Amino acid sequence: MKALFWAWLALLPGLAQAITTEQAEVEVQTLVEGLDHPWGLAFMPDGRMLVTERSGQLRLVDKDGKLSDPIKGLPRIAVAGQGGLLDVAWYQGQVYFSYAEPGPRAGTNSTAVARARLEGDRLTGLEVIFRQAPKYGSNAHFGSRLAFAPDGNLFITLGERYSARDDAQRLDNHHGKVVRIAPDGSVPKDNPFVGKAGALPEIWSYGHRNMQGATIHPQTGALWTHEHGPQGGDEVNLDQGGNNYGWPVVTFGEEYGGGKIGQGQHQDGMTDPLHVWVPSIAPSGMAFYTGDKFPQWRGDLFIGSLKFMQLVRLELDGTQVVGEERMLMVPIGQRIRDVVQGPDGYLYLVTDHSNGRILRIKPANEA
Repeated sequence: MKALFWAWLALLPGLAQAITTEQAEVEVQTLVEGLDHPWGLAFMPDGRMLVTERSGQLRLVDKDGKLSDPIKGLPRIAVAGQGGLLDVAWYQGQVYFSYAEPGPRAGTNSTAVARARLEGDRLTGLEVIFRQAPKYGSNAHFGSRLAFAPDGNLFITLGERYSARDDAQRLDNHHGKVVRIAPDGSVPKDNPFVGKAGALPEIWSYGHRNMQGATIHPQTGALWTHEHGPQGGDEVNLDQGGNNYGWPVVTFGEEYGGGKIGQGQHQDGMTDPLHVWVPSIAPSGMAFYTGDKFPQWRGDLFIGSLKFMQLVRLELDGTQVVGEERMLMVPIGQRIRDVVQGPDGYLYLVTDHSNGRILRIKPANEA
């Protein structure tokens, strides 16, 4: 039986060798605490941070960790289940944020993205630049990471709303998709489905489940994403325009409580993941490390684990995952929701908890 297990495990994409950072090399500092289930973190050019709380607050954090009162001027937000105020980004002088937007019918909602200017303690000139369609009666799988590409276009990850998973294979809706829009919400003319009958032109890729991680590769400019599998089968993907990533036709996971999903783990015409976790780690947040504080990590990919309250480090050779480390299991003790590299070269983590924290990862004994 053990031999069969290891033979099966060797077939998983991106099976990686275990790697280790000595615990004495890393110090975890609490910069902010007392946040209500924080979800997204973004740095502004002056070094301050924007942080979202899923319960509907946007706050500023100064360089010394002082937390502001909630910023005024947010739109109506559907706060229930996994929904609420979600990711945040700063681009060309404006705040971009994603959130669960209430629908016209009671109980319906979808992911929306808005932008606004920050003036003092208030957002001004707010405009909604994207709305996931259709609105749907679910409080799960909003996706919702934001990633600006080098060309200025914005990638938005969108979950398939859990009970609408078959929609992920259709191009007439935004469920289980990555979309790509310009900063003003318009559709880039070179999007892969522009002009295709029956397809929404914003769509970049499809066949996704629930993507809570997205980042741009620092050298290639390519979009990398990760997504939650069902019971097993979390994925890291190189997210390319026009590609079908398989859900729910192919998956390395199974139904909750057991039972096959779809048609196996691979099918021609569908893109295989670069790396898979079985069992699931419940990934959220991801960032490539490019700083000089940890030169041994340069080029590595960092991902938060909600389930195991860990920081996962993936060592890469091109697009191949060759090493994996599970870090910070004991010092944190809370679910890691977001991972961001700061302009100072440190890693910053957001923990999803009723007493959520912003943590700074720095070299131990740094002068």
